[in-house]
Amino acid sequence: MTVRLVADDAAGRAAAVAVLRAGGVVALPTDTVYGIAVDLAVEGGIERLFAAKERPPEKGIVLLLADAAQAAGIGIMDAPAAALAGAFWPGGLTLILRRRPEVALPRSLTGGAPTVGLRVPDHPAPRAMAAVLGPLPTTSANRSGRPDARSAADVVDSLGDAVDLVLDGGPSAGGQPSTVVDLSGPEPRLLRAGAISGERIQAILVAAGTSLVGPGAS
Repeated sequence: MTVRLVADDAAGRAAAVAVLRAGGVVALPTDTVYGIAVDLAVEGGIERLFAAKERPPEKGIVLLLADAAQAAGIGIMDAPAAALAGAFWPGGLTLILRRRPEVALPRSLTGGAPTVGLRVPDHPAPRAMAAVLGPLPTTSANRSGRPDARSAADVVDSLGDAVDLVLDGGPSAGGQPSTVVDLSGPEPRLLRAGAISGERIQAILVAAGTSLVGPGAS
């Protein structure tokens, strides 16, 4: 099967939304590298992401969001979370939050944990699709262990017909992955250093009345 490539414009995004609603896997540009996404509302979609990447199923999938308001509908946005979101979204920050008890999410999305990873990317394509479909389960568009995909051609080379449509936004910016901060416990923890330094995270948290603990807290 030939992978369908479309331009990252209004028509291309509409085509991508249609493929997602039909249960397909779409590759799309983000503010770092290309990702692959499915519609959270489609049964079995998360499993298709894992299959496309040949990724172990115990690893959770991050949800890309249109805005911080979507985060509050899924995770518990306390004062530290709101402060970090206000400072760094859209951008390279993933927040691990306790999910709201009334929100049902697929076990395959979270790896069975009572938490969820959320990010508002600094790229209009995933935000536009999340605005239409809701939070978008997304992971990097490469098979596990292979280099990140930084162009539509890289996606096709890595994943082939495991992807139904590629939204071609040209070369990606690349750079560092998102910084990951876990706010699900009693104290914030820096799980992964990345695009936003621990020092900048710490400054916002201190102003919000708390601080990072563990590695990278200084």
